[in-house]
Amino acid sequence: MKIAAIALPFLLFAAPGLAQSPEEIAAAALEAAPVFDGHNDVPIQLRGRYGNVIGDFDFTDTTDTGDEAKGVRTMHTDLARLRAGKVGAQWWSVYVSASLPEPEAVQATIEQIDVTKRLIARYPDDLALALTADDVEREMAAGRIASLLGMEGGHSIGSSLAVLRQMYAMGARYMTLTHGKTLSWADSATDAPRNGGLTGFGKDAVREMNRIGMLVDLSHVSEKVMHDALDTARAPVIFSHSSARALNGHARNVPDSVLARLPENGGIIMVTFVPGFLSEPARQWNANRAAEEARLEALWQGQPDEVASRLAAWDEANPLPQSSISDTADHIDHVRQVAGIDAIGIGGDYDGIPFAPPGLEDVSDYPALFTELARRGYSQQDLEKISFRNTMRVLRAAEATSATMADIPPFEYPAGEARN
Repeated sequence: MKIAAIALPFLLFAAPGLAQSPEEIAAAALEAAPVFDGHNDVPIQLRGRYGNVIGDFDFTDTTDTGDEAKGVRTMHTDLARLRAGKVGAQWWSVYVSASLPEPEAVQATIEQIDVTKRLIARYPDDLALALTADDVEREMAAGRIASLLGMEGGHSIGSSLAVLRQMYAMGARYMTLTHGKTLSWADSATDAPRNGGLTGFGKDAVREMNRIGMLVDLSHVSEKVMHDALDTARAPVIFSHSSARALNGHARNVPDSVLARLPENGGIIMVTFVPGFLSEPARQWNANRAAEEARLEALWQGQPDEVASRLAAWDEANPLPQSSISDTADHIDHVRQVAGIDAIGIGGDYDGIPFAPPGLEDVSDYPALFTELARRGYSQQDLEKISFRNTMRVLRAAEATSATMADIPPFEYPAGEARN
């Protein structure tokens, strides 16, 4: 009894010193499992800012790339800030505009693959192209940021499964089925539907992606396409940069009816940092501003300066509601409640958005989100799943599914034809 009486006060005194702070839990998680981010748009910045001529582009530090007088924002991403943000693997989006005619989109996508590979090759001490899950683990172990390529929108394959296969051969490892426009074979979330989901060709595109080992990305697609893809897919799907529609009604977010299907499929939603997808007041503000702009254009036809002046006055009187790190964590909480901890990843969409929530301004800020999650009771194991392990599991599952389909011949369509 005396030993117990002596030991108990000692344990009570020592226990607080053993407890880890949220910052320590987050740091330990990111040390063990660095961030595997689902979507970053540096490649389109290279195209838009530099015409893909990058001989003088310095990716070690891009904090001087902004020009406020010209309305040019500073890039969100560079090597120094990726390191500070504990990023170990990155999906680089080789996005091109969905407004391009499909043959032009195919060419532009190849150019984006090329410039991204050239960027990676310029920094061999920091970046390495990764084509497989084993590549990711090997390059991270060597201290490099594993760099994977993802196509954002089926317009990039020009309605051709042959082009899809060749994009894979060039290194693309996921494809978002649509971007902002509905295709002849798949409906976009933010355009008028024409197909009622996926057509027969669209379902074959999903099957062919499973066969070759390319991840099916369902960000940007309509709810019906989400369900059709889940009905068709044999491998886990991803949402490379979306959030929860139950908290923010934006069509780009994922409804609970789809989230509830992710555990059976094994897929993940990589929660994004887009303010208009996180904060419902921000979404409402965007809609109100668009309505005000349309009203002003109707009232002041042929007078663009008058419209601009009055819209600026409206902006001053109606500031955009701020989103926050807390909003982002709320979306993660909701996904966990509906789909479970194994269904969560991170897809920041840096350099694809004009700005991110305060505290998550650029790629150096991932640790702040993980600290907030630790404050909410997420364990180190939970955080490791969100940061890296869930995404790696999905990548390996896609490769395993492809191996089981090795005896299936390529899906074929006559040249230039995408049949319904």
